Amino acid sequence: MSEKTIGFIGLGHMGGPMAANLVAAGYTVQGFDLVPAALEQAKSDGVTVVDSALAAVQDASIVVTMLPNGRLVLDLYADLLPAAAPGTLFVDSSTIDVADAHAAHKMVQAAGHRGLDAPVSGGVGGAAAGTLTFMVGGSEDDFASAAEILDVMGRKVVHCGAAGNGQAAKICNNMILGVSMIAISEAFVLGEKLGLSNQALFDVASTASGQCWALTTNCPVPGPVPTSPANNDYKPGFAAALMDKDLSLAANALRDNGVDGVLGLQAAELYARFKGESGGGTDVDFSGIINDIRARSTGPNS
Repeated sequence: MSEKTIGFIGLGHMGGPMAANLVAAGYTVQGFDLVPAALEQAKSDGVTVVDSALAAVQDASIVVTMLPNGRLVLDLYADLLPAAAPGTLFVDSSTIDVADAHAAHKMVQAAGHRGLDAPVSGGVGGAAAGTLTFMVGGSEDDFASAAEILDVMGRKVVHCGAAGNGQAAKICNNMILGVSMIAISEAFVLGEKLGLSNQALFDVASTASGQCWALTTNCPVPGPVPTSPANNDYKPGFAAALMDKDLSLAANALRDNGVDGVLGLQAAELYARFKGESGGGTDVDFSGIINDIRARSTGPNS
């Protein structure tokens, strides 16, 4: 088992660039994905492409997973854990339910390994640039063991506490983001109805108490923030389908823990509707919800 060998399973839009950054930092990365195009890209980035997830964990001291949902993580762990060398550190960077994160951690410990939940924020651009934010749950010792590779893939790495707390931080953060984007979008549509230009509203709110990331970085109207998806026909960025997924996880956690999260639950409903009406939400940024709000609004424009 080599400290410089990393198994990486899930080489898609996020995992692929993350693995490439590890290669660039001098690590041997044994990567696997079910999508042939992802494997081809990974190979061109210097990843040692292997023919199975089991092969990816051979001789690896750390195994990173980046998968679409918790069920896939748990099913994969059931196969991988018996095949890994004792004491392997499993780092799951998928965004999954907190309950699934706890279940995965128990599986890892029962098999004689170590584990962290380490979801990320920063999107595909952050994955490519190595500027992701990692929210990490697990023991202090395991966090210290993973710190070096997390620093390669991210600009900010936060130890959020015990196992599951990384996922907890991720869904809480993205619930704030989803609610904020809806509020910002409703405000711009209201401003339009009242005869206020988008630029004027931005100039006020971006320097006043309405200031937030959803406004100043991901502004949902074209013009004020040239790099926002609104200026590129709402191509993601952070896809509406991913926001729908994260808000669904937040809604589950709100219900499971008896939190009176009215705005979080409502935001989850609105993004579920928007995802359905936008053809699955994979090709539109989550800020595109402003167009849904605008289309459902009544009365004349001023």
